[in-house]
Amino acid sequence: MQALELLLNRQSQPRLQEPAPSGPALDNIFRAALRAPDHGNLTPWRFIVCKGKGLTKLGEIFEQGAIAADMSEKDIERAPSLPLRAPMVIIAITQYKEHAKVPWIEQVASTACAVQAMQMAAFAQGFGGIWRTGSYAQNEEVKNAFKLAEQDEIVGFLYLGTSVIPNSPQPSRDPNSYFEFLSE
Repeated sequence: MQALELLLNRQSQPRLQEPAPSGPALDNIFRAALRAPDHGNLTPWRFIVCKGKGLTKLGEIFEQGAIAADMSEKDIERAPSLPLRAPMVIIAITQYKEHAKVPWIEQVASTACAVQAMQMAAFAQGFGGIWRTGSYAQNEEVKNAFKLAEQDEIVGFLYLGTSVIPNSPQPSRDPNSYFEFLSE
């Protein structure tokens, strides 16, 4: 797939099934993440790959997070099944590193770029994915389960697998509605 075609046609796929990326395809996804912009070469990223029993463990962590956050009974019951919506989930974490020239927000943005790079690499190889955040990304119980420090951040959960449904036409957006030129 050509790079421009990928950039102009990528879309999220919320309905995913086996197979998940593996072997060289998964290695490409990992390598794409490590090419994200990284001011100061701080490598502020940490990635946790969940598949098989790891998805069940992530569901248990979500359930404990839901209980600790006093969510509704329905949300608590639903929590363990959330990671099972795909055969693989990659948790993307910013591990903040104090630096005079690279603020927290830039390190979070670097991790976000890594997530997009992984999703694009998956899409380019015929896989589907969706980047989710939601309340569990900010849940203290979930953060504690992954031993995050106070300044660390869960940037998202990247669900990966094979799309159940084909890509659908996406609405066209007029760039003129979003871009303006600062004139002399």
